[in-house]
Amino acid sequence: MPAGRAPAHSDARATTPSSRHRDQGSARGGGDSFHEVMRRLTWAEMDESARAALCARGLDAIFDADLKTAIGRIIDDVREHGDDAVCRALHEFDKVSLQPDQLRASDDELDSARVDDDVDVAIDDAIVHLRAFNERLMERAADWSFESEPGLRVGEKVTPISSAGLFVPSGKASYPSVAYQLAVPATVAGVPQVALVVPPLPDGSGRIDPAVLVVCRKLGLRQVFRVNGPAGVAALGFGTATIPQVRKIVGPGSPPVACAQVEMQRYGVATMMILGPTESLVLADATADPRLAAADLLNEAEHGTDSAVLLVTTSTELADAVDVELAAQLAVLPPARAEAARASLGVNGGCVLVSSLAEGVEVANRWAPEHLQVAVGAAAEDDVLDGLVNAGEILVGQHTLFSAGNFVIGCPASLPTGGFAHVSSGITADAFLKRTAVARADATALARMAPTILAMSRHEGFPAHANAVVARATTTTPAR
Repeated sequence: MPAGRAPAHSDARATTPSSRHRDQGSARGGGDSFHEVMRRLTWAEMDESARAALCARGLDAIFDADLKTAIGRIIDDVREHGDDAVCRALHEFDKVSLQPDQLRASDDELDSARVDDDVDVAIDDAIVHLRAFNERLMERAADWSFESEPGLRVGEKVTPISSAGLFVPSGKASYPSVAYQLAVPATVAGVPQVALVVPPLPDGSGRIDPAVLVVCRKLGLRQVFRVNGPAGVAALGFGTATIPQVRKIVGPGSPPVACAQVEMQRYGVATMMILGPTESLVLADATADPRLAAADLLNEAEHGTDSAVLLVTTSTELADAVDVELAAQLAVLPPARAEAARASLGVNGGCVLVSSLAEGVEVANRWAPEHLQVAVGAAAEDDVLDGLVNAGEILVGQHTLFSAGNFVIGCPASLPTGGFAHVSSGITADAFLKRTAVARADATALARMAPTILAMSRHEGFPAHANAVVARATTTTPAR
């Protein structure tokens, strides 16, 4: 994910601990043991229940019944009371007291926002790469058609969705990288109305991180709102006197934010499934550099105690060396980040030993990670890449590190989590486009299709369907 997946913003404070934090023994099966940092498992020795437990990360927190009830109350409040409910949620969960006319970032806030020169240059660099990637996608998303039979032409018209809401998290830190990872695809796709919501900085001031405002200014986004996470999602879905209603909401967040997005689907709002707590997997063989592997594992592991990180390797020696490196590198991290990393690599993830790279590919596809790095010998890279089909992103080689993907490469970094990489993709311009089928038939083509239409109309019991064909058979087409 962009360096952005919030560890657990105070969006609702109604979360329950992930079942990954249950008694460690319940997740064990087949050779499970704890080394200094990484839980150690052997895939061939794990039974099906142990394999399923390893892969079922995160979703229990998002779909927790108590959390759903708590988020439902927030959604109902916003639906009924609009801006007042949004301000109420900000006061309750973020300890920020605002009036409705203070929810929107003013033009002066946007125009005067400043960041350090190196951050400003970094934002420009990231936007250039993201724009290049998404503009190439747009070239491949052109209208198309072909003649499927004489007189019948079919195809698609590609257009942007009418409106989009972008959620940028702000938990223990702020994440301008998420803002550009979401906003560049939306603007490149040509969405005519884009609103961005972001919780205020966690210092009680009510301010929005200036770096997020700089991103918005650079991309021409002027509808920017400071909100509590779930309440902001609801406000985008329903619309309030201050916050515009949108048809699709995207953006990563804590379980309360993800739960709110799921719940808003009941009101006809499109969302992306699912952008929850971050996760990564490194697939490595004995050729990998253990120091670099440890550094890359910690990249996503430091996000929060609900993150999950796996090393999948054919080499016990590499696993041992990585564990030593992890211990050394953890020692210099801030305590909160080190605590998060130990949970991500311990009870939530760990090391899975496999007998071959083919088995490693099997594990990776089963786990379906948000972020996946391939750290194998050059001769094996292509075969491994060919076999990998379930991942939000695949980064090939140890020079293609997760943080490069998070911040600047230009490929999507807001990616499906919790195994949803089995069925969905990251947020690119495609997420903000829709495809409308277009067909054009002449009389010759209709005459050829008529028997099929009549037969199916009779079989399914729709006489008016058949009558539409018969009416044309008895109508003289005027000369053009």
